Formats: sequence, structure tokens, C-alpha cells
Amino acid sequence: MDFQMVNNRTNKQISTGPDPLRQKRLSSFQGESEEREKDSTIESFVTNFSNIFESDLLPNQNGEELTERFLHEVVGILLSYIKKTYDGKTKVLDFHHPHQLLEGLEGFSVELSDQPEPLEQILVDCRDTLKYGVKTGHPRYFNQLSSGLDIVGLAGEWLTATANTNMFTYEIAPVFIVMEEIILRKMQEIIGWGESEADGIFSPGGSISNLYSVLVARYKRYPEIKTKGMAAIPDIILFVSEHSHYSVKKAAAVLGIGMDNVIVVKCDERGKMIPSELEENIIQVKKQGKVPLYVSATAGTTVYGAFDPLVHIADICEKYNLWMHVDAAWGGGLLLSRRHSHKLSGIERANSVTWNPHKLMGVPLQCSAFLVREKGLLQACNQLCAGYLFQPDKQYDTAYDTGDKAIQCGRHVDVFKLWLMWRAKGTRGFETLINRFLELAEYLYKELKTRKNYELVFDAEPELTNVCFWYIPPSLRKIPKGPEREKILHQVAPKIKARMIEEGTTMVSYQPHGNHVNFFRMVFSNPATKKPDVDFLLEEIERLGKDL
Repeated sequence: MDFQMVNNRTNKQISTGPDPLRQKRLSSFQGESEEREKDSTIESFVTNFSNIFESDLLPNQNGEELTERFLHEVVGILLSYIKKTYDGKTKVLDFHHPHQLLEGLEGFSVELSDQPEPLEQILVDCRDTLKYGVKTGHPRYFNQLSSGLDIVGLAGEWLTATANTNMFTYEIAPVFIVMEEIILRKMQEIIGWGESEADGIFSPGGSISNLYSVLVARYKRYPEIKTKGMAAIPDIILFVSEHSHYSVKKAAAVLGIGMDNVIVVKCDERGKMIPSELEENIIQVKKQGKVPLYVSATAGTTVYGAFDPLVHIADICEKYNLWMHVDAAWGGGLLLSRRHSHKLSGIERANSVTWNPHKLMGVPLQCSAFLVREKGLLQACNQLCAGYLFQPDKQYDTAYDTGDKAIQCGRHVDVFKLWLMWRAKGTRGFETLINRFLELAEYLYKELKTRKNYELVFDAEPELTNVCFWYIPPSLRKIPKGPEREKILHQVAPKIKARMIEEGTTMVSYQPHGNHVNFFRMVFSNPATKKPDVDFLLEEIERLGKDL
């Protein structure tokens, strides 16, 4: 390509007047690019992108070489970020307030312009977007249930984006559709369902998978709902535990059932639903002339990591003819562990299950499966037979056109990264990973019991990887337990978290729950985390909070 011609042509597109901050940023990028070239094991092309624009890339007729060079630079930025992510000496985040990001940082602006920016600026934007974000794969990032950065999963996500297809029909996503069937069948087998009877679909997160469960349960009992609406059916009641995920209430609101028709069942001190309380609530609802329809049991609650007694709940659901859903979004991964799978005993009796591989299995976000024991029900509930997509006279088996099972039309390919990781690790590889997470949780639990500055929210060995605790500053240790102490303690975790974020050294979540004032909730789902990182967290909390 004639680069002088490109330069001459694109000069017209460059904005008038140099921005000093932007020029500083571009100069910094060029220096880092040249430095990276010296160390990179990947072939690197030094190209001046300051006068090259997106329109010069493929599908431009002469864009092949520039496209290759541009993508090499992008890969260089990503590799640099990945290395920093795994380096425990780096910060988890470089925190800035929203107004700072909106106003712009050292030439990094999130504002949109009418005229195109040169690719050099685009590369700077890529680097700065990562710089000012959170390294969720960092070994000291413990903030959410989904964390870590699996390299094979990342490769799967890159390939998925490159393929850029839609999951509604076999004709445009043949390999991915078949992979989804294979993965769903494997997950159903692990749950304990027969191959011929079960069905499922990947959805955009556990909340939508839980919504599917309510949708399908309602359709199973009242198929007329699909055409006639809520006015055609009696008042239906859903049951969840005190520690359940809020998404079931949200589903009730979205589906027109109403949050007032979701009954919250009491839990024991450990956070498990009490079966006798569930049965008592069902009997009371029947006396009121309403229809008890659905129970959502939880296998791994969000805060405590508790497992509801699935066998007892299944007995009650069978006795009163209720749909039993198991929200195993968080704890489903334990099914892959021969050491821990017994904690989900009874899940095979569920009518439906939510299972999020993007949590305990470490698959990149997002990856959630909704699994249902009765084949054909998902299709009957959601099918509308759009003629422009689901023609019955195609040359292949149209049972593989799975799009009509979904409430969406367009559906992202979430299965490939999971399939690729399963190929790379095998089931036993996932088992090893998950067992290690539980070992880290046990290590933290035992450490907390030996340290005088910490108190456990409940003194029981962790069932999952959640460990909940308070840090007690020296100033609070002499104050007797009571309202005054609780009021002060409630402010401790937020203040430590604020300092933690400002310094960027680590991240862990906190929250109040029930009658408990704010406490830290530690979870393990990051394969990069080791015992020294756990020790660092405890020492960092003490360092940041000792003067409170």
C-alpha cells in the first residue's frame, strides 16, 4: 500500500489544532509500543497509526496488511494487560470517581465525536480502557462470585467474537448449536437426569435462567397463559428462601405475577430454608384459595454459600404438586467434585435447574445454563414459529433450530468458551480447580478463628467458598456487645472498603444481612489465588482499619 497516499487522503479527517494531553498520550503509547517490540515473542510491526483510520482496514481492498498490523498491536496491549493481571505486585484497580472519567483523564476521553479518530488514538483508548478498569483476574480480587481469567476461555471468547454469529438457527451456527446440545446433555447427565427426557438453553445470566424457570412452571400448569394472559388463571404463589437471589422476585414482577405473590420462607442460622416453614406456608396459601405453584430452592446462596435441604424440599413439592426449581447458579459447579457433590443431593428430583459456569467453573462472563427435566416444554412455552427464521421445509433436521425455545430472538454464542475449557481441562480438571477453592475457604475459616481481630458471622465450616466475617478494630474490642457497638461496627467494613479501593491493593465485598450489621463476604473462584493472597487480605484489612 502507498502509505503517503493514505497520509494525504486522511489529513482531511484529522481535527484542527493539537490537543496537548492527547499528544502526550499518543507519544506515551508510541514509546510503550516500541519497548514492547523489543521483548515480544510475537512478530511486531512498527507502524505509525496516527494517519491511518478504520476505513483503511478490511474490508478495504488494500486493507489486509494494515489490519494485521493493527490487530498485532491490539494483541500486544491485551498480553501486557494479562501479564499485569497475574502479577500480584500490581494494583487490582486504579480507582477514579465517575465525574473524573466523564471529564477525561490525561487525554483519555469517553466522549464521542462526529469525525473519526486515527487508529493510534483507538489503540490508546484500548489501553486506557483496561488501565482504568478493574483487573478481575488479579489473584487478590475477591469482590464477586465470578472472578479470574482463564486463558483457554479467553481464547474461546476471541474466537466467538470473530465468528460473530447468532444462535437461533443451525444454518448460521451449525458447530455452536451442536456444541450447545453436547454441553447441555453433559450437564443434565451430571445432575442425574436421563438423556432422552431433558432439555435446556444458554441464557444471558442466572437471573434470566431463573426467569425461564418461573415462565415454564407457569406454562406447565396453565398453558392457556400463553394466549390469554394472567386474567385467565387464578392467583399463583411462588416460594423462595430468605437467602435466595432477588432475581425470582424480579421475574415475578416482569411476568405479571407480582412481588406480593412471592412468599419468603424462613431460614435457619446457617441460611438454609426450613422445610417445615415451607410446608406451613403452602398450607396457608391453599386455605386462602390461591394456588401454590413453584418453589425455588438454592444450592449455594449468594452471601452465606448455603445449600437448602433439597431432598426434603423435593418431598414437599411432590406432596403438594409444586414445581421445584434449584437455583444452582453459584453452587452448581460442586456437582463436578466427587468430594463435594453430595451437598446437592436431591437436585436430580428438580423440575428445573439454573447453573452458571461463569462462576465456580471460571468460564469468562457470561455463561449461564437453564436446564429443564421435561423435553419439549421449553419449546411449547416460547415457540412462535417466525416464518422468516424457522421454516419447516429446510434440508436439515430443524429440531436443531433452537431459537424458538428462547424468549430472545438474537442469542449470543456463550457455549464455545465453556466447550473449549472442558476440552482443555476435562471434568477432572474442573474438579481439581473447585476442590482447591474449597480448600482455600477452609484455610481462611481456620485463620479467622485464630486471629483476635476477627469474628465469624456464624461459626461453621464453609459449605461452599463463602466465608463471612467482621473485622473488629482495637477501639471496639473493649466495648460490650450491644446497640452502641453494633452501630459503630456497621461503619467499619464500608470505611475499610473505601480505603481499599482508593489504594487499589485488593477488593472484597461487604453487606448487611438480616439482623447482622455490615460484614465482609469472602469468596473464592479465582484460579490465580493462593494462600499468601489470603494472608495479604487479612493483613491489609488490619492495616487499613486499625485506626477506626
